[in-house]
Parts: sequence; C-alpha cells; structure tokens
Amino acid sequence: MGWSNPIRRKFLIMAIGIGALGAAYYFGRGRARPEMGEVAYILPESATVSDSPAEIRLGVATLRHGERVEVLERRRHWARLRVADGRTGWIELVHLIEGPAYQKGQQLLKELEKEQAQAVGHTAGAANLRVEPAREAPLLAQLDASQSVQVFRRRLLERPPRPGAPPLAGPIHDAWYLVRADSRAGWVLGRLIELDIPEAIAHYAQSTNMVAWLTLNTVDDRGRAVPQYLVADRMGTPEYDFTRIRVFTWWSTRQEYVTAYVESNLKGSFPIRVGQVEGVPHFRLRVVDRSGRKIQKVYRLVDTIVRPAGSVDGWESEAMPERPAGSRGTRR
Repeated sequence: MGWSNPIRRKFLIMAIGIGALGAAYYFGRGRARPEMGEVAYILPESATVSDSPAEIRLGVATLRHGERVEVLERRRHWARLRVADGRTGWIELVHLIEGPAYQKGQQLLKELEKEQAQAVGHTAGAANLRVEPAREAPLLAQLDASQSVQVFRRRLLERPPRPGAPPLAGPIHDAWYLVRADSRAGWVLGRLIELDIPEAIAHYAQSTNMVAWLTLNTVDDRGRAVPQYLVADRMGTPEYDFTRIRVFTWWSTRQEYVTAYVESNLKGSFPIRVGQVEGVPHFRLRVVDRSGRKIQKVYRLVDTIVRPAGSVDGWESEAMPERPAGSRGTRR
C-alpha cells in the first residue's frame, strides 16, 4: 500500500498531530471561560454603565443599588465591569462598593435583626452610610434627606486632624450612630440624624436631651392599647450614651403619662434591653459602676411600680440576678 512508505506514514502522523493541536486550541483557548473579575456592588440608587470611559460615550445598562458586578479592569477613576447578563462596560469607581465592605454591611444588617432599636429618627440632609464609624471608611450607601432610620448604637470618637491643618487647642470628637435604613445598615455621623420622639411624650424632652425610648408594655384603655415607656437622657457629658432613665406609665383617669421612676448619675451605654420575664416587663441597663466595672442593672415593672431586681457582671451576659437567700415565690 502507498501509506506503508515510511515518509508518507511520517507525514500522516504529523498531520494528525497538527489537527490535535488545533482542536486543543479551539476547545481550550478559543472556548476559554470569560475572564474572572473582583466582585463589587453598585453604590447609588441608580448608575449608568457606559460603552467607554471617554468623554463621549453611550449607556449600555442601568444598575440599581446593591446589584452585583465583576470588575475586570481599573483605569484611574473608571472600572470596566461585567453585569449579571454578561454584558461589559465602564462605570466610575465612585459608584462601586468593594466586595468586602458590602459583606460587612450585610453582616451589620444581620446583627441588628437581633437587637432592639433605641430610637427612631430621620436624616437632616443627605448622609453617607459607612461600614465603620470613620469619615474615611468605605461607603455603603448615600441616604437621601428625610430618610427614616432606626438607631441602635452610638460611638464617640476623636476626629483625626486634617493634614496640614493648624493644631487645635484640644481634640474634637464626633458622635456616630449605627442605624438601619430599610434594608441597609451602617454608621452615620450623629449630627446628621434628628430623632423623632413620640408625640405623647415629646413634652418630657423639653430642656433635656432625650436619646432613647423603648416600650416596656402596653395597657388597655377603653379598648385602646397604650404604650408605657422607658426613656433615657444624656445630661452634661457626651462621654456616655445616657446618664439618666425615666419610666412613664399611663394614668387612664387623667388620660396622661406620669413619671413612675427616675434614676440619675448613670454611666450608661447602648443597647438598653427590654423584655418579659414570667410575664413581667423587665429592662436591663449596661452601665459602669463606681469602681469602674461593667455591669448590667436589671429592673422590673410591676403594675406602675419599678423595682430593681439586682445586677449582673459584664455587658454580654443574659443571666438574671440571683434572688436573695430565703426569698419566696417567683421572681417578679
């Protein structure tokens, strides 16, 4: 046969080899997976993806806050990215939340699901929601003016000096609030939040700084459920989250709230916790005692009377205070 010739047989082997290499290239490189990028998320409520970072460009997609994208390339103030449907385009870097920051924001949101809001309010103007209580921390969202928020924690931090700025006479501190705004959570400068005190107790906030209010329980007044409140005030020093508490109970005969309990000179920290123990309203305060120890002071509301139940070491404990030896009946 003609193919028995050694030269022709060698030619056939070479042809088969070249064909195999071509197929490998086609299926390997020619059909390679799309390049993988870094995960990021859209920051503003709406952002346009363009076909080019040039001054004259066309929009190819409109994305919403929180949408996931892949960053394929960074070029000065721009990023080339791929959106969920596979299209690619360009967007300004300021419109992106980096993946780790976004995940931290989601973690904060999950943590707040287990906590009680200390107050509610709204943004006094446009406000930046950040992953940490710091002006240079990554942005999680840009809140519009009058955005409703729930306040969970407060942190007072020294403001770092501006580079090249003249030295100040003393440190300047910023108060930050950890808030939830709809499906977003993060830190906002406290001065950008205005608290919305319930109208029924708003007059009790006159000439004082009411910083928190929580519902202890509700009482029935002619078929209407009326809340009874624990409120916290900060008097004088900004160092602590609150320095005084008051309990307001409902007097149905006169159709008004009355002050059932007051305690001052506290060194308190959020969160204040409210709950039920054996059907009785209880609340717990995280405070620093006179010796500098962190403790929780526990109280119960029996009808309209507030009674201290004792204290527990540490701020994270869920334990209840020990009942005095020889006490009878259930802990109320």
